[in-house]
Amino acid sequence: MYKIVDKKVLNDDIDFMRIEAPLVARNAKPGHFIILRVDDEGERIPLTIADNDEKHVDIIYQKMGYSTKMLGEKQIGDHVADFVGPLGKAAHIRDKQHVVGVAGGVGAAPLLPQLKAYKKAGSKVTLILGARNKDFLILRDEYEQFVDEVIYTTDDGSFGEKGLVTDPLERKLKDDETIDHVIAIGPVIMMKFCTQTAVKHGRSIDVSLNPIMIDGTGMCGNCRVNIAGKTFFACIDGPDFEGHEVDFDGLMKRQSYYKDEEHQCYIRLKDGR
Repeated sequence: MYKIVDKKVLNDDIDFMRIEAPLVARNAKPGHFIILRVDDEGERIPLTIADNDEKHVDIIYQKMGYSTKMLGEKQIGDHVADFVGPLGKAAHIRDKQHVVGVAGGVGAAPLLPQLKAYKKAGSKVTLILGARNKDFLILRDEYEQFVDEVIYTTDDGSFGEKGLVTDPLERKLKDDETIDHVIAIGPVIMMKFCTQTAVKHGRSIDVSLNPIMIDGTGMCGNCRVNIAGKTFFACIDGPDFEGHEVDFDGLMKRQSYYKDEEHQCYIRLKDGR
């Protein structure tokens, strides 16, 4: 059992949790993820590590399905049944002069440790953080402590620029020749168009994929993704890949496989069954 030592409700849909898990914490690096189970009968939920110290791992999750809503009911002092990690490959922190990180919604969480690593390595760091409205722009204080420039976008114009993250990305890549790398993390459709924008302007780009995972060890094959025409498993070969090699359309189709089952689980939770 793994103890919840801190919890914050970031907005109506998104929570922050700090879990006591020393063995995971001591080995975690930017890009790694964990898989947890809320209880002994729960499904396995993959979540990226947002931060860690010697004893604790920070996770940020969106309460969208049955299991994440159950997790959201847990409070400080409660426990989760399983907390396995670190899983996946650590992000490749490249030798780059100026990196632009683009995050959509909860993508701000996995992007945070990567941009911190780039800043520590001496890169200039620009952040483009987008969300549906002001309330969903998470981790603003944490980012503003170290990034060199931050641009906010919201769909409704309630904070920062009104529009999509690709609008300032297009502008930055066009106007600033010092930018030599992009990292995009968020909804698949957002990463797809960020990749198209980066390729258009001749910049490299890394993305963090989030296919459906079950065991996290490559055994089930459920998280397979098409990278440069070859099959890879996001749980052991990723989750980070070079954006221009990713088959985003295939990934979006695979993500919709279990929508009916997820809806039925949500109905049972809502009805208290």
